[in-house]
Amino acid sequence: MARVVVTAERLPPVARVDAPLTGIIFKIGATLAFAGMAASIKALSEGYPVGEVIFFRSAFALPVVLLWAHFDGKLADAWRTRNVWYHLSRSTVGMAGMFLSFIAIADLPLADWTAIGFAMPIFATILAAALLNEPVGPWRAAAVAVGFVGVTVIVGPKLSFEHGVPSLIMLVSTLCAGMVIVIIRRISVTESGIAIAFYFMLACTLVSMLTLPFAWQTPGTWDVVLLILSGVFGGLGQVCNTFAYTKAQPSLLGPFDYLGLIWAVALGVILFRDWPDATVWVGAVIVVASGVVIAVREHRLGLGKARIESV
Repeated sequence: MARVVVTAERLPPVARVDAPLTGIIFKIGATLAFAGMAASIKALSEGYPVGEVIFFRSAFALPVVLLWAHFDGKLADAWRTRNVWYHLSRSTVGMAGMFLSFIAIADLPLADWTAIGFAMPIFATILAAALLNEPVGPWRAAAVAVGFVGVTVIVGPKLSFEHGVPSLIMLVSTLCAGMVIVIIRRISVTESGIAIAFYFMLACTLVSMLTLPFAWQTPGTWDVVLLILSGVFGGLGQVCNTFAYTKAQPSLLGPFDYLGLIWAVALGVILFRDWPDATVWVGAVIVVASGVVIAVREHRLGLGKARIESV
């Protein structure tokens, strides 16, 4: 009998060129999309099994990822990989973080859930410095630190016993998210951004599908719409977030995660009549200011570098 040997396709390495402003734009888009995803899940009329929610979130995100690749002229790149183990590690950590975050959102106000997630830049910056040896200048470090102070102003007074366990679960989820960012930054040297997003969505869809026979609750019409929207928004957020971290360092993009608080507050008021108190407004001012400062600083540094290179 003939012996068939399957070998990995040898592909030229991906040339990664950092583009800080492009990364910032993608990051802002990701925060908007993820806020829409969280609001869709929060608005579900009844509690659904987490595996079922992840299935809808992932299955309906896949078409978004593939359409993005098609219009970008890189559809073939979606499944083209140089090391499948990279995607396995990214997907494993990412699924753990998603599972925990969806458990937490059921018992936390949308603004609190979002705000606790703001600890992610702290984890990502520390892990990137420790594992990737990426430099963290004083401006970036200060922006992340100031932003975290703003998060503390918001969340600190609300960590009651009732919300203590969900808050801890969300914090562990945030640690997973920080590790995911570092993994994306590492594997983007050889893997395209669209492949990273595609394989993660595919892995989540397949794994969550295995849970459906054991935990399934038939959704009503409106809940089906919300579940599908969670996937569409999640797909857009996944693509934007992945491309952001292939274009810029985690310590630069970290402060822009804080913009998600603005979207969470707005959606909380509009959809759930959840008016934030004074601590939310004070914290929002602090975290947005930290993002603006670092954006202006990086833009000026970019202009200065361009002038030097043109001489």
